Amino acid sequence: MPGSDEHIAVLAPPPIVDVDNVFMRFGTLEAVSGVSFSVQPGGIFGFVGSDGAGKTTLLRMIAGMLRPSSGHVRVNGLEVASERNQVKKLIGYMPQRFGLYPDLTVAENMAFFMDVFGISGAERQARRERYLGFSNLTPFEDRLARDLSGGMKQKLGLACVLVHQPRVLILDEPTNGVDPVSRKEFWEILHAMRQQGMTILVSTAYLDEGEKCDQVILMHNAHVLEQASPQSLRAGCASLEDAMIQRIQAADQILAGDHFDI
Repeated sequence: MPGSDEHIAVLAPPPIVDVDNVFMRFGTLEAVSGVSFSVQPGGIFGFVGSDGAGKTTLLRMIAGMLRPSSGHVRVNGLEVASERNQVKKLIGYMPQRFGLYPDLTVAENMAFFMDVFGISGAERQARRERYLGFSNLTPFEDRLARDLSGGMKQKLGLACVLVHQPRVLILDEPTNGVDPVSRKEFWEILHAMRQQGMTILVSTAYLDEGEKCDQVILMHNAHVLEQASPQSLRAGCASLEDAMIQRIQAADQILAGDHFDI
C-alpha cells in the first residue's frame, strides 16, 4: 500500500552469460573441468591464469566454436550448443589470430565484414565511420592490412567484430605482443564500449590489464579458482600477480596432498 514501510525487493537482472558445470575433454585430456560461473550484463570480465589453464577453450565454448563435452553454456538465456544461430547475433568473437585479409585495405576489410552481417544503406556508412573513427583508423583506411603495425591490426580486428554491434564481446588475448601504447589505446576502446552497455569477456596474459577489469576469473589446471573484483582478489597481497601466484600455489599443494593420500 502507498505510504507503507514495506520494502520492495529489487531483483537482479538475469546473467547475460551463464556457465554451468561445464567439462571439455579432448580424448584423455580434460581442458575444462566442472567450471561454473555467471556474468551480469555490462562490465569487463577478465580471464587470467597459468598457460594451459583452459581460458581459450572456455571462451571458444562461450562463443559457440566448441561444443562442451557436458554441462551448459547460455548467452542471454539461449543454449549456445543448440541455439547457435540465435547466439551468433548476440556475440562478437575475436580469437588470438583474427582473420583479417592482408591483401585488402582497412576499408575493404570493414566492407567485407559488413557484407557478412548484412549491413547496408545509411547504417553501413554510419557504422564504418563510427568504428574506424573509434579505433583511430580513419587516416589509414586505404592502407593494406598487411602493412599495418601489430597494434593497428588488432584495432582493425576489433572494429570488424564490432560492426554488427554485439551485446557480448569475447576477446582471446587481444593485446598479446602489442606495444604498450597500442595496448593502452585498445583498452580505452574497451572501456568506452563498456560505458555503452556492452558486456566484455577478455583473456589476458598481462595482469595490469586484469586490474582494468570489473571482475577477474582466475583459472588453473582446467578449473576456476576464484571470481572476484581485482581489489578483492589482491587483498592482503602486494599486487594482483602475487595474489594469483599464492592461489595457484595453494591449489597445487592441495592437489599434491590428494595425490599423496592416494
